[in-house]
Amino acid sequence: MVASTQSLEELCINSIRFLAIDAVEKANSGHPGLPMGAAPMAFVLWDRFLRFNPKNQGWFNRDRFVLSAGHGSMLQYALLYLTGYDGMTLDDIKQFRQWGSRTPGHPEDFETAGVEVTTGPLGQGISNAVGIAAAEAHLAARFNKPDFPIIDHYTYVIASDGDLMEGVASEACSLAGHWGLGKLIVLYDDNLISLDGETNLAFTEDVGKRYEAYGWHVQFVADGNTDLDAIHRAIEAARAETDRPSLIKVRTIIGYGSPHKANSHKAHGEPLGPDEVKATRENLGWQYEPFVIPEEALNHFRKAIERGVKWEEKWSKLYASYREKHPEEAATLERMLSPKLPNGWDKCLPTYTPEDKAEATRDHSGKCLNAIAEIIPELFGGSADLSGSNKTILKSSGNFQKGHYENRNLWFGVREHGMGAICNGIAGHGGLIPYCSTFLTFTDYMRGAIRISNLSRAGVLYIMTHDSIALGEDGPTHQSIEHFASLRTIPELVVIRPADGNETSGAYKVAIEHRGGPTLIGLSRQKLPNLAGTSIEGVTKGAYILSDSEGTPDLILIGTGSETQLCVKAAEKLRGEGKKVRVVSMPCWELFDLQSDQYRESVLPKAVKKRISVEAGSTFGWCRYTGDEGIVIGIDRFGASAPGNVCLEKFGFTVDNVVAKAEQLLD
Repeated sequence: MVASTQSLEELCINSIRFLAIDAVEKANSGHPGLPMGAAPMAFVLWDRFLRFNPKNQGWFNRDRFVLSAGHGSMLQYALLYLTGYDGMTLDDIKQFRQWGSRTPGHPEDFETAGVEVTTGPLGQGISNAVGIAAAEAHLAARFNKPDFPIIDHYTYVIASDGDLMEGVASEACSLAGHWGLGKLIVLYDDNLISLDGETNLAFTEDVGKRYEAYGWHVQFVADGNTDLDAIHRAIEAARAETDRPSLIKVRTIIGYGSPHKANSHKAHGEPLGPDEVKATRENLGWQYEPFVIPEEALNHFRKAIERGVKWEEKWSKLYASYREKHPEEAATLERMLSPKLPNGWDKCLPTYTPEDKAEATRDHSGKCLNAIAEIIPELFGGSADLSGSNKTILKSSGNFQKGHYENRNLWFGVREHGMGAICNGIAGHGGLIPYCSTFLTFTDYMRGAIRISNLSRAGVLYIMTHDSIALGEDGPTHQSIEHFASLRTIPELVVIRPADGNETSGAYKVAIEHRGGPTLIGLSRQKLPNLAGTSIEGVTKGAYILSDSEGTPDLILIGTGSETQLCVKAAEKLRGEGKKVRVVSMPCWELFDLQSDQYRESVLPKAVKKRISVEAGSTFGWCRYTGDEGIVIGIDRFGASAPGNVCLEKFGFTVDNVVAKAEQLLD
């Protein structure tokens, strides 16, 4: 076979393959096997079904495509270039995996136009897609009207064996089946090869039956290498199945066309090598130089531009009529899709005085959440089977379930990792502010999703309760020790520990307005007094002076969260002894570090060396604020099963211990 005798479809499919081969070879790094094997299914999907406009990647009603098998990123980059996406050039393809390029090793939505979500860690992308499909279902149920299906798009995924091995995918896909997300269609690249070798080394289950048990519609395409019509029919059948998500198992050969590495793990995660590239070119009849695409193929792919413009124009006319007949709904939707919040929205946040009764900050959080939900209709989320403990139920809404997608309360079940990944997908879809919740200690189960939230700047709100040893009798398995220290090391994650009701309201002001990334709020189970001097504004600065003595202080006590009250009471005792003491509330390191040098000096002057920090958690990192001469009161061992007040006393979180440490430091 020679290039001139290939059909147009073969030319197009091989164009995808060889862009991937050549880019990986030039970079001397990457995964050529998946793009080579999955090119036929990707071509059928993008050429015959996927609705998108390469000239406007932000067209709201576009179909979403998620390459969950993110190691095969060159498959997506090739398609973006070939179909004419603005921002993807042949030079970008040639700079695959290089410094500053728009073609990183795994797809990143903030780097590359046309990439919907950041994928790479296996299982995350397919789980994000569940969130995208849930967002589409919710917004469609709320805003569509008879004869006006203004929100009506599909979510397509290409996933690998590795994706379906990961537990996070099982969690999310189980929920997708329960919710009946009929516009979610997953093409499973069933090539029987993983990085270490054949999948039968560790993966021999019947994936199709598992997904049927989840409530999915399952099909099998026996020849995903050449039978384009079978792929086409399977996608058509999946689109016709409106009550269930669909999994299409497509049997492919990894590294298809490579004479010596096809159907082998050697094609998975390394370049083919010059000799094998040459042999593959000969085997597939590809007579073109590296990065050269035949004109017939490129012209065919670029028809996507004309199709996309027409699709968007048709939708825009529909939406214009919708706006005319339903102006209130249109105005609400347009505001939700913009970064703008309702004017004065934060006036709904409750404020407190010291005379108000003591409450746990988790209870204050529940009040904030419900107050915000009345003003901000895009708030959408729930808890991992702990809504009663986390106080996350929106009382003004019903439950998001199959047939009731208009409701805003999501029930995630005991699926922490899937919950976080789904919320990343909701954020990636646009139009909604997702929140999710569990006990702080179980952020361990969802850390991968939290990390991706920050990397991809997804505005997810993480509401974490039971944030210390003070949760009590559940004991050390549930008591957070190292979690705040660990979470604070994640780049750009805003971690807030409010001390009382006012600071909890402040935490929500920060979180709702921080749309360029996630916010994690740590909340108490135990009741806390409302302290004099706390404020919403103070939280936005990360740390602020809560109380002070006249003149330069002898000592600064730095409290965070539930331990701030200990600093306040200790300061009162010390002042009675004639000491000049400043109390600083520091709910958020990250926000404080963003303040000006002048402001930070005004709160923690360098001249005052004697400082004590108090947090019922790991001491790690606090020395950056206490300095070499300061003391860090914390806990660097696991907790214990006992009433919360007993745990606090036994571990030294008492006013008397803070006073004793202060006197030791001052002496």
